[in-house]
Amino acid sequence: MEELTIHITEEQAGDRIDKVISAIDEDWSRSQISNWVKDGAIKVNGETVKPNYKVRIGDGIIITPPLLEELDVEPEDLDLDIVYEDEDVLVVNKPKDMVVHPAPGHANGTLVNGLMYHCTDLSGINGIARPGIVHRIDKDTSGLLMVAKNDMAHASLVDQLVEKTVTRKYVALVHGHIAHDKGTIEAPIARDPKERQKMAVVDKGKHAVTHFTVLERFGNFTLVECRLETGRTHQIRVHLRYIGFPLVGDPKYGPRKTMDIGGQALHAGVVGFIHPRSKEYMEFSAPLPAEFEALLETLREEG
Repeated sequence: MEELTIHITEEQAGDRIDKVISAIDEDWSRSQISNWVKDGAIKVNGETVKPNYKVRIGDGIIITPPLLEELDVEPEDLDLDIVYEDEDVLVVNKPKDMVVHPAPGHANGTLVNGLMYHCTDLSGINGIARPGIVHRIDKDTSGLLMVAKNDMAHASLVDQLVEKTVTRKYVALVHGHIAHDKGTIEAPIARDPKERQKMAVVDKGKHAVTHFTVLERFGNFTLVECRLETGRTHQIRVHLRYIGFPLVGDPKYGPRKTMDIGGQALHAGVVGFIHPRSKEYMEFSAPLPAEFEALLETLREEG
């Protein structure tokens, strides 16, 4: 990755530097960032600092993360939740807190490590660090992912993503009371010109469309189902924040005061696609994680 420079905003001021940097890329762990700070790969205003340094408004932080080495991905028995599998594709229910593929700070314990243990026949289109990976979801997002077991299947699934024929539905808990039962957010997304570690709605960004349906209301919170028409980075998180309803627990796009639930309340509950070989439409679903359900139950009791 190339050198990255960010400037601290009023909202970030007072936070530890490892917390601020970890929000830039969810593949970076805070422990790895601390090591980068110690090694001088992260500097503040041109100077080295300690990992517990609290950032100040206007600080210029230069990040030069070590290049990810060519990985010989080690298979690991991670007891993956495989929802479906055949000779061409598999569908896996990724738990929250699991990174999809190896990256700086996450050489093991990723979904790819688990997939390599589970099966050796994965597509090689995305190289040694991302075998079989057709699309990804954020570390703190749980739910379903399509995985390709050969290059034919990989090419087919990617084409379907490009043609917007893949069904992808997410369940999200947001701050605020959404009055309308249904809605569509159509707003272009690109890297935020003011905060390069974030994505944002930008006039010249890439076309992005999210459809949402309200599932349940809890006073100052709303549970929604979001259907992706496009698949931009952090699309649901950016779009819902854009219309004034940021995700609960979101460390990057949520309000400063939100629930501390270890990341955004977002679950990829449904994925559907045309099977690359049989050409039949297949759709799979995964229930909300237990902690997500417990959170909703608490809100129902309080309401």
